[in-house]
Amino acid sequence: MVRIFKCSFCNQEIEPGTGLMYVKNDGTILRFCSSKCRKNMLNLKRVSRQLKWASKVPAK
Repeated sequence: MVRIFKCSFCNQEIEPGTGLMYVKNDGTILRFCSSKCRKNMLNLKRVSRQLKWASKVPAK
């Protein structure tokens, strides 16, 4: 059974075989659908609630 994960930033579903998994030093796992989401969360320290493109994805 293939697991479908959600992006840690925009909450979009990530298809199997795509995306990026980032493991922090404390052991928490962050999954991203694109480098755009990864850069906004980790490098730019942005909050997804304040971005229009990230909040358009419906949360299920």
